[in-house]
Amino acid sequence: MKKRLLAVALCCAINGTAYGADLRINGFASIVAGSTTDDNMSVFGYEDEISFSNESMFALQVSSDLGDGISATAQIVARGHEDYDAEFEWAYISYDINEHLRLSAGKMRLPLFRYSDFIEVGYAYRWVRPPTSVYSFASTTPTGMSLLYTSQLGQWDSSLQFVYGRYEGKANAITDSDDATLNDITGFNWTMSKDWLTLRASYVVAETSISLNNSAPLVALSGALQNYGLQEQLSQLVVDKDDGSFLGLGFAIDYNNFLLDGEYTEVEVDNSLLPEQSQYYVSAGYRLDDWTLHVTYEENDDKHPNGRFNQVPTTITLANGAVVPVSTDPSNPNAPLIRDLMNGALNATRVNTNTVTLGARYDFHPSAAFKIDWSRLDNDVTNQDNDVIAVAIDLVF
Repeated sequence: MKKRLLAVALCCAINGTAYGADLRINGFASIVAGSTTDDNMSVFGYEDEISFSNESMFALQVSSDLGDGISATAQIVARGHEDYDAEFEWAYISYDINEHLRLSAGKMRLPLFRYSDFIEVGYAYRWVRPPTSVYSFASTTPTGMSLLYTSQLGQWDSSLQFVYGRYEGKANAITDSDDATLNDITGFNWTMSKDWLTLRASYVVAETSISLNNSAPLVALSGALQNYGLQEQLSQLVVDKDDGSFLGLGFAIDYNNFLLDGEYTEVEVDNSLLPEQSQYYVSAGYRLDDWTLHVTYEENDDKHPNGRFNQVPTTITLANGAVVPVSTDPSNPNAPLIRDLMNGALNATRVNTNTVTLGARYDFHPSAAFKIDWSRLDNDVTNQDNDVIAVAIDLVF
């Protein structure tokens, strides 16, 4: 069905020229092969066998200038790990109010990161993939509105964007694919550029709900808390209309042939199973004719404050004065305590990883680049590490 949708969209786009619209069709693709060097854990979705589908993708972007400041844009993406089923990633219209102010509405990507607007376009950056510690949820595309204001502040180019919208779909939060709803997404990003320096800041808040239904142990735990009437403790577990926030800071230096950039982010969903998350990366590169050599260090640290633990009582007193354990089976003295299960659920969300990547990019064609990255990921929680090697050809057309 999705492939038929792609064909219909292309036919409509081509037929649109008959109505005099200024129509542009652009494409981009990444053919990526990768594998880990050991079988002890997965890295970036790779196992110890070569995969060509994990990160490969093809996409088309159709845009049309309708005149009088109005334009329409749609981006259709087919990803290898989704069997190349095509779907609309973007679909929005824009209106240039004046030379400085643009209003857009439709399905758009949240401007959380430096590469948010072209995260799918591998040709636009030097890595096989942007640092995953920071960019792990960069593909969220809510439906809403955006107001972009571009101006000159002294010698600085300024770009200030405000967003508002709603997202309902899948999220990689508790499991690999959870039903998620983000209501009243509100935020901004501000980018300032001068000569070889770019600075960036973003902040977004949303009412956040994420289903636990993909995790049978969490469903059972939430049911046990409810049976004991522990509503406050239950609210610390479920992600239901909780306040979520995102903070991002970044910089980029492009001086002669030297490159240096980095981003730092914090993500928090109050009073929920999700831990407080902080991530960052720093990357340096050097251009040498058609080659770019680079090294990147990134770190991800997700954990709960100590105060969130031991919130569940170990016993309760019944109306008749009897004291019973708060466990999965009060009649069994060896049954697990709900407190221990709750603490275990919170501990299970802890993440502490660091990754080092060495890579090279070769621009062998004006519209294509060859890349090779070697990355080592260390998991300090499980005391495991593994290497992944990936090669890619990125092109635009």
